[in-house]
Amino acid sequence: MSASLAALDTPAALVDVPRMQHNIQRMQQRMDALGVRLRPHIKTSKCLPVIQAQLASGASGVTVSTLKEAQYCFAEGIRDVFYAVAIAPGKLPQALLLRRQGCQLSLLTDSLAAAQAIVAFGQQHNERFDVWIEIDCDGHRSGLHVEDDSLLEVARILNEGGMPLRGVMTHAGSSYELDTPEALQALAEQERALCVKAAQRLREAGFACPEVSIGSTPTALSALNLEGVTEVRAGVYVFFDLVMHNIGVCQADELALSVLTTVIGHQKDKGWIITDAGWMAMSRDRGTQRQQRDFGYGQVCTEAGDWIEGALLTGANQEHGIVSLEMAEGVDITARFPIGSRLRILPNHACATGAQFPDYHAVDAEGGVHTWSRLHGW
Repeated sequence: MSASLAALDTPAALVDVPRMQHNIQRMQQRMDALGVRLRPHIKTSKCLPVIQAQLASGASGVTVSTLKEAQYCFAEGIRDVFYAVAIAPGKLPQALLLRRQGCQLSLLTDSLAAAQAIVAFGQQHNERFDVWIEIDCDGHRSGLHVEDDSLLEVARILNEGGMPLRGVMTHAGSSYELDTPEALQALAEQERALCVKAAQRLREAGFACPEVSIGSTPTALSALNLEGVTEVRAGVYVFFDLVMHNIGVCQADELALSVLTTVIGHQKDKGWIITDAGWMAMSRDRGTQRQQRDFGYGQVCTEAGDWIEGALLTGANQEHGIVSLEMAEGVDITARFPIGSRLRILPNHACATGAQFPDYHAVDAEGGVHTWSRLHGW
């Protein structure tokens, strides 16, 4: 059902559909050129029309961050699902139910204890879980080091327990701390080389390791060579955000997610424009704070989506947003931004801002607005 932007209540999450489609095609074309499959991470959108657009463009399977996402995708006919969070033993019954229903769900581990739990539960229920081993490529978060003895031991536990090793995976999360093409290319190569090396080590030890899965949006868009890699996982590219813009992997006109907000007041002596989009709409994510350019809680745009240079959401209370202008002297803010007028705010982190809303309002090329529901919870 199509509506108009003017009919929307605020705050509202807007998706610029032409930009989204451009972003999807851009990533898919890059992966095609590098000769690898793209398995998009749906945790950014958690939205069926977005996922369907990614699959229609050529993506193969999906990556999820919750088992609820896995159930959501499987219910819509998407069978190849990688749950890319180390499995907690208490979630194995839910994983079993999905597999018994026909979902080709694969699991992740980076520990002996979790591998043993998967084997014990799988044997108890006569289920052969497909399992990936997570590799630490940059010290960012989780995973086993390539030379760690535990890598072979985890593979041995899975193999002897009858659980097929699907492959090795890694995520170069430290890419979010970089902002030059040279640094991003170097990390992308490090991510590739270490994950491929882990697979080679397993194979030399006699273990089948058919898949090598790597990925983050910055490294996926910076890699020059993906030899030995079979698939790439990336998520935020579908919308992009200000963090990605600061990193240098997207332009301002590729940011597809924004928050529509209404001006509800002014503090003329402070030069503030008060809006109805506070942190409940934008989230508290201040991901640009440690980057070269700090966008506060978001970059302010006109209602049509045009960037207002120097206008930032500098403060956020629960339901109040504070817009400040860098060059406010001499500007009549009540005339330029009258009460009832509308603005758009570009978010620091698309995943976090999207999570604040039950729906997206997708704006098509003709200006029609369509409501797309969004998944929540675990």
